[in-house]
Amino acid sequence: MSAKINVAILGATGAVGQELLKLLKERNFPVGRLKLLASPRSAGSKINFGGEELVVEAVNEQSFTNIDIVLASAGGSTSKAWAAKAVEAGAVVIDNSSAFRMNPDVPLIVPEINPEAAAKHQGIIANPNCTTILMGMAIYPLHQIKPLERIVVSTYQSASGAGARAMEEVKTQARAILDGQTPPAEIFPYPLAFNLFPHNSPLNPEGYCEEEMKMINETRKIFNAPELRISATCVRVPVLRAHSEAVNLEFEQPFTVEQARKILAGAKGVKLVEDWQANYFPMPIDATSKDEVLVGRIRQDLSHPCGLELWLCGDQIRKGAALNAVQIAELLLQKNLIKPAASPVAAV
Repeated sequence: MSAKINVAILGATGAVGQELLKLLKERNFPVGRLKLLASPRSAGSKINFGGEELVVEAVNEQSFTNIDIVLASAGGSTSKAWAAKAVEAGAVVIDNSSAFRMNPDVPLIVPEINPEAAAKHQGIIANPNCTTILMGMAIYPLHQIKPLERIVVSTYQSASGAGARAMEEVKTQARAILDGQTPPAEIFPYPLAFNLFPHNSPLNPEGYCEEEMKMINETRKIFNAPELRISATCVRVPVLRAHSEAVNLEFEQPFTVEQARKILAGAKGVKLVEDWQANYFPMPIDATSKDEVLVGRIRQDLSHPCGLELWLCGDQIRKGAALNAVQIAELLLQKNLIKPAASPVAAV
């Protein structure tokens, strides 16, 4: 598409916001006007994009005038406060928070899985939770061949899922521990360096945390499989960036390891990583800053004739957040589901 698209990034100074900027440049997204928005605390800071220094503005009532797409990565409360105003101004909002994900009128999209849902948007499209995206990328290609009956997943989630400040906190904690000092814990409730703990999101009466319920409910919505049985255990681990997941899959029919490997080796956005002789499989250090979800250690579940086990790693900030959002924006352009603002603006 030759027309330039006016883009606003809400939450431009955060880890995901910074990654959004990198991806817009890397993927040659047709950016016309680019507006960087954040809280008043970050207003006035400068960010380079394409050789031009842009000033971050405090989001306000006029921020979305002549904006086509808003990439929002500033948290649920901020999205709830500003998304409707952006839509009223004529923009499409691609929101990375959990604010709208389970709203039946808001599409929840992973472009490799359910691109058709984009046509149903009413101004807001939700970006799924990072762990949901990564798991979906690895298992949906298999689900398309033989439907899934049950998923049991355990996640090993890096500090990046809690933002840039959380990543810095883990580094500070590691230094303190190595120096024999008490590690500070402000972003997380407990020290994460040289430690791990169940995900610290709120618990429901059944004992599942909010993060686990996101995986359950969002996967069902994206797969259009409301009865799919899913159980999740989410754990925060002392890794700076990239999440890992151990996934047990139960299918309606037997699924051979050879079939699964062949399918995943050819799946878009997935990279098969297996060296059985060297005992080498996906690792967060290899997934960091990569677009693909790394999948490996695919094996038969010895306890069930229709079961498979697999292991995956993916960059939470890239495919788990920013990349998926940019891909949704690209999908909107490809499907002609967005019209550029009529008023002329200077290109960035």
